[in-house]
Amino acid sequence: MMLAILCCMLTVVAALPNVEEWYQVTQTAKNAPTDLSPYHIKFVEFQVNHNKSYPTVQERSRKFEIFKTNVKIIEEHNKLYVAGQNKFFLGINQFTDMDSMEYSKWLGSYMVRKSDQNTASTFLRPSHLVAPAEVDWRTLGYVTPVKNQGQCGACWAFSATGSLEGQHFKKTGTLIALSEQQLNDCSTSYGNQGCNGGLMDNAFRYIADNGIESEAAYPYTAKDGVCQYDPTKVVAKCTGMVDIQANSETQLLEAVAAIGPISVAIDASHPSFQQYAGGVYDEPSCSSTQLDHGVLVVGYGSLNANDMWIVKNSWGALWGDQGYVMMSRNANNQCGIASMASYPLV
Repeated sequence: MMLAILCCMLTVVAALPNVEEWYQVTQTAKNAPTDLSPYHIKFVEFQVNHNKSYPTVQERSRKFEIFKTNVKIIEEHNKLYVAGQNKFFLGINQFTDMDSMEYSKWLGSYMVRKSDQNTASTFLRPSHLVAPAEVDWRTLGYVTPVKNQGQCGACWAFSATGSLEGQHFKKTGTLIALSEQQLNDCSTSYGNQGCNGGLMDNAFRYIADNGIESEAAYPYTAKDGVCQYDPTKVVAKCTGMVDIQANSETQLLEAVAAIGPISVAIDASHPSFQQYAGGVYDEPSCSSTQLDHGVLVVGYGSLNANDMWIVKNSWGALWGDQGYVMMSRNANNQCGIASMASYPLV
């Protein structure tokens, strides 16, 4: 059985207040602050940095209280990080004005698919493979810059294109950003649901039959659209896909070492993932089965003596560690990192 990934990221674009304007407006609200506290300053900076605005004074005040609560959580967590009691640290990002319920809505949920729809091969470890202690395919040119899926649950498409971008580079020596929008608009007959979620393997099946255009030729819009596929503009293809043994971090490591960037699904629902900013993400309460987000493993290694996976996200470079998250490795398949891994055959 496979899990269809639903995920999203909030992007709000509107006119933004400066500090003085925001302060004047809040004075008219009920229970308005009597001074411009450090949290108010941080909140205005947050609005500017993440293009956030709110339709009413009441909504802005509500969001400020959530923001302040989350910033205090960040501060307390980071005190423990400095003291050596946490392996990762948190930071303010585009999700800091969301409570857990609001954040969970942008991740979505999972769906069950029949296993007989899967026509993937199974990964076999190359007999000659001696996996190195660390791998980072970014340094070898296999990985495009971090992308931003926006307010659309197309993480599955970004994960799929990321893996194919790496395999296409491996075969041709040319790194091309591929079109997530084509997958979003055109692969519904393969079981995907555009901004409402999909599966990386379904995307690979579509590409095997049709090929895929470049991002430049078929640009991303962060919304569902009418399929504009043009076969004369295809720049990359695959012949099928390979699934890696479920729940095996050993096989995932071997695949990353031997093949390149690998598409995976994870549980990204925990509040600590919401505010992750750096270090090795270690969250034992993560689920290895309730997977809600598609990402890309681009390497592995150790950081501060902690084994980790190097994972490319699709929430823009302002989230996490410049758009990446270092996730715990050899930690009982934490967050389901090895539960549903695959890559395209090129």
